[in-house]
Amino acid sequence: MLSKRSLVGVRLNFHTLAVLFFMLIGTQAFAVDPTVANSDEAIAAGKTVFNANCKTCHKLDQKYIGPALRGVTDRNNPDWVKTWIKNSQAVIASGDSYAVALFKEYNNSVMPAYTFLTDDDLNGLLAYIEYGDKVDPAAAAAAANAGEAGTGGSGGGIPAEYLSIILGVLVVVLLLILVVLGLIISVLTKYLSKQDLDQDEKEFVSQKFEFGKVLKSDGFVLIITLFVVAMVAKTAIDGLYSIGIQQGYAPSQPIAFSHALHAGQYEIACQYCHTGVEIGKSANIPSANICMNCHVHIQNVGGKEGISPEIQKIYNAVDNNTPIEWVRVHNLPDLAYFNHAQHVKVGGIECQTCHGPIQEMEVVGQHSALTMGWCIDCHRQTEITTEGNAYYDKLVQLHSDSKDALKVKDIGGLECAKCHY
Repeated sequence: MLSKRSLVGVRLNFHTLAVLFFMLIGTQAFAVDPTVANSDEAIAAGKTVFNANCKTCHKLDQKYIGPALRGVTDRNNPDWVKTWIKNSQAVIASGDSYAVALFKEYNNSVMPAYTFLTDDDLNGLLAYIEYGDKVDPAAAAAAANAGEAGTGGSGGGIPAEYLSIILGVLVVVLLLILVVLGLIISVLTKYLSKQDLDQDEKEFVSQKFEFGKVLKSDGFVLIITLFVVAMVAKTAIDGLYSIGIQQGYAPSQPIAFSHALHAGQYEIACQYCHTGVEIGKSANIPSANICMNCHVHIQNVGGKEGISPEIQKIYNAVDNNTPIEWVRVHNLPDLAYFNHAQHVKVGGIECQTCHGPIQEMEVVGQHSALTMGWCIDCHRQTEITTEGNAYYDKLVQLHSDSKDALKVKDIGGLECAKCHY
């Protein structure tokens, strides 16, 4: 028989909880289209393309912001997939039933167009999607249980939605435990009331439930305190992970300049306006004089004297000898050093690698995370184009004994002093 002391312990110590949360990720077998190459070279090249353009929104074997990609050539033929990657909105606009359904399934989220990717890039990307980085289910489950489903090159850490799920599970489990403990106490009370107890014990067992006492009890206060602390911790963690990350930031500019019109429709090279991109640290914000090289001859009709209001702003800046106060979009912290010439001129990196499909943007926004983790991941995966580039001759010679391709990480790309000094 349970004593009075034991029953008191059951009533007052119900705040002690233990919670276990599992996430199990399964894998599926797909019938991969036989035209997709299965070679180490194609997979390695495709992984570079994937990390630079797709990793922010997609995972291979798991839904993320977008669908899981493994098996895409089983669901559609490779030519359709390539067309979708290059311009998904055009495929949707064509009325393709699968494309329209997929667009609706993911809340009409617009996927950037990747018209700059070559056929070789796309073939390598499909090879990596179908054959690259496969893991067994046990390893995937272990990684998930250890909380390793982070964002990787997008900044790392536990995504905010995972923290919300964990807190929600904790609350549900807590309520279930309270219900179970209440039932246990009710059963024990009925059992003890039928036993031969002295008067004090009978009074204790038969006492009525008082909600006010529960609210003042140590257990309830502890539970509420833990819940408040958890919410404050979650808010603080979310805030810490978002410091300095401005992905998606697209401020209004003093002049409505369209990159989609200039770089896209008219195919004006980035280097024409951003004159410093191949010769210096900064890409340079173009001066009004560069704009006037064209607009002294091109005058859009629509405003006074045949000049549109936006172009008139350029004329005003030139006439008044005042700079156009463009709003900076991409901001790296002062402690980080980045050199455009090293990446664009020497490394041969395309502007879209970091800035996204700039040729399609009406309003420029920050496409990539630009976090340290994002840069390091790029340095680990990016192979160096050494052919015809004398800058790398000595490094190629030193790396000749290695069977792996020469990557940025092999030439000091992971050294702290490269970016922080």
